[in-house]
Amino acid sequence: MSTRISLGAGATDRRQQVLWKDGERVLYRGLGADRTRAPHSVLTLRLIAKSPPPASLDRLAHEYGLKDHLESAWAAPPLELLRDRDGTMLVLEGGETLDRRLAEPMEVSQFLPLAVAIAVALGRMHRRGLVHKDLKPAHILVNESNGQVRLMGFGLASRLPGERQPPVPPEFIARTLAYMAPEQTGRMNRSIDSRSDLYALGVIFYQMLTGVLPFTGSDPMEWVHCHIARTPAPPHERVANIPSPISHIVTKLLAKTAEERYQTAAGLAHDLRRCLAEWRASGRIEPFLPGEIDAPDRLSTPQKLYGREREIAGLLGAYNRVATTGTPELMLISGYSEVGKTSIVNELHKALVPSGGLFASGKFDEHRRDIPYATIAQAFQGLIRGFLSKSDVELEGWRSELSGALGAHGRRVLELVPELKLIIGEQPPTPDLPPQQARRLFQIVLAGFGVNR
Repeated sequence: MSTRISLGAGATDRRQQVLWKDGERVLYRGLGADRTRAPHSVLTLRLIAKSPPPASLDRLAHEYGLKDHLESAWAAPPLELLRDRDGTMLVLEGGETLDRRLAEPMEVSQFLPLAVAIAVALGRMHRRGLVHKDLKPAHILVNESNGQVRLMGFGLASRLPGERQPPVPPEFIARTLAYMAPEQTGRMNRSIDSRSDLYALGVIFYQMLTGVLPFTGSDPMEWVHCHIARTPAPPHERVANIPSPISHIVTKLLAKTAEERYQTAAGLAHDLRRCLAEWRASGRIEPFLPGEIDAPDRLSTPQKLYGREREIAGLLGAYNRVATTGTPELMLISGYSEVGKTSIVNELHKALVPSGGLFASGKFDEHRRDIPYATIAQAFQGLIRGFLSKSDVELEGWRSELSGALGAHGRRVLELVPELKLIIGEQPPTPDLPPQQARRLFQIVLAGFGVNR
């Protein structure tokens, strides 16, 4: 489809309206027209930077590439992907974003029909084989004249039924932290699937009903901790006139583990329709068990580890002792290949969040056994990359600590972890020593580097 945009490529149009900005992108609403229709509303998602990072361009291209999988009944299909002297932009069918209606709590009579429509749209998307992964009010379009809801913001959407989020520093997580499911933090040892979108929808419903988010965070790691470990006050405790059945529906959506949430958007929509029918009939809603008829729409096995309670308890106990005393400990986990050693170790991620602990991992690779200390290098490289996301003030503290630990022998560790140079800078050369003595000195320096702080 060819679309002419009145706020178009490099042009200035006083009729354009900024709907939202997020530091990386800005969403405009304006007028567009094709060869057969009168002017109509279109949305333009433009990258702010003149030279945006490749990941930002990839997300726009990914959303445009999904256009044949997005149906206008439940999505805002991309019309064009344009590049001009002012940058790159994605043109979509228009609408009003939900975030512009969240200045104050919604009345129940407003919330329920809108919540049903959102759940239906999400269910249709899931049946199309998509997981959104970045659902939030700014990605929900509402047509106030007919109540139709459509979704947008598919730059991170996946056609895989499930996938793992690696435990990267939260600053690197490419989604809005306030709406991400616990498993999207990479610290739950669980996969992302369609139920992750249902958690995000729980956050959205909470905000619609109460006017506030269920959690507040001052930095990315605090947001991670909120989603993993904190339980929000039920909506009806925040706003007294919210019927308890609606509050229980939202609480179920916000369950920390996917198995305890609604399993499908269809099951959620059924309960919301029940609430809507009773509210319209009598102005009240009788208590009922949320998700009573909800059932998974695909075969899935629980992701909980079974029969490993003793091993997990041993790991957590060791971590708590180290965190309390500061005395390093070594634990060895043995077993045949694919027996689940990595899954056991990954159970530590959730325990590290409240205390702000750091996790570094390296895996022995039989094809790299000829490279000395390759596994240790892999672990430290991941740790150092996480430091680079910190503020200058935080980084200065680490620079001082690391320089003190390495002393005059930093060059030896830089040879193992070149990324370290970005924090402590270039290091003076070290004197040549006999091989045995050099190896011993390197091990001492590396031990000091590893246990410092």
